[in-house]
Amino acid sequence: MEILRELLQIQGVSGEESTISKFILGWVSKRKENWKVSPEIYFGDELQDCIVLKFGNPRTAVFAHMDTIGFTVRYENQLVTVGGPEAEDGFELVGKDSLGPIQCKIKKNNGQLFYDLPRAIERGTNLSFKQNIRVDEEFIQAAYLDNRLGVYNAMKLCETLEDGVVVFSTYEEHHGGSMPFLLRFIYEKWQIRQSLISDITWVTEGVHHHQGVAISLRDRNIPRKCYIDRILELAAQSGIPHQLEVEGMGSSDGREVQMSPYPMDWCFVGAPEDNVHSPDEKVSLHDLDCMLQMYRYLMKHL
Repeated sequence: MEILRELLQIQGVSGEESTISKFILGWVSKRKENWKVSPEIYFGDELQDCIVLKFGNPRTAVFAHMDTIGFTVRYENQLVTVGGPEAEDGFELVGKDSLGPIQCKIKKNNGQLFYDLPRAIERGTNLSFKQNIRVDEEFIQAAYLDNRLGVYNAMKLCETLEDGVVVFSTYEEHHGGSMPFLLRFIYEKWQIRQSLISDITWVTEGVHHHQGVAISLRDRNIPRKCYIDRILELAAQSGIPHQLEVEGMGSSDGREVQMSPYPMDWCFVGAPEDNVHSPDEKVSLHDLDCMLQMYRYLMKHL
């Protein structure tokens, strides 16, 4: 899991994904010749910080967003949230501005968020939770498992994928933004009509640790049932432990697939986590392993 540890140490608040994008590109360049199929790599100004990897004759796309939640420095020591982070007194934040590295704490006052640091931080600086990775026999716990585990899953999938498209997107945590041009790109090039969303969901009263990867039947958005039924049939055939999720709220890159002008189906498939959007997100290693296995199986048989 060394590659996962490296991923978790890289900052990538929504809008500032260039560092993690470069890390993934470097990893792909070093490893691709040893994979089952060496992919065509698409990146650059046309795709901003996003990455598209095309393997063989693709039928299905996997989307994994690279960004995380965080905070932006405003004025007078104020913080503005990026996405929906938990923000409690004393949570430690890190970042960097032109004056050097930053390590500070959140301070709440009358419902507003501030940073506690002797010096002023340059306005516009993004801050994120100080990382603390904990792994035991059952769980991994850290900040930004959402969605570094989804990125990790997509990267590991590349090692054995023969036919498919793997897409690393941006902005998902803060209302999206890159998916429209990514969808146009892959649909116009390869007429992709089906997709999987490699992301992390929630532990709830109906979705639990150690029960396998969660396959979402719906969230705030409702995917096409005949496509979901195909996913469920394959999941049952695979024998890989999985559980079914039904929610009326929450969203993902799947929303932008559904709202796009392209006839592309989508299904969210991901491990559930506890302590969502906090420094202490927690995921079962068993469920993560089931996620890795399920993606390999689905991409082969869809």
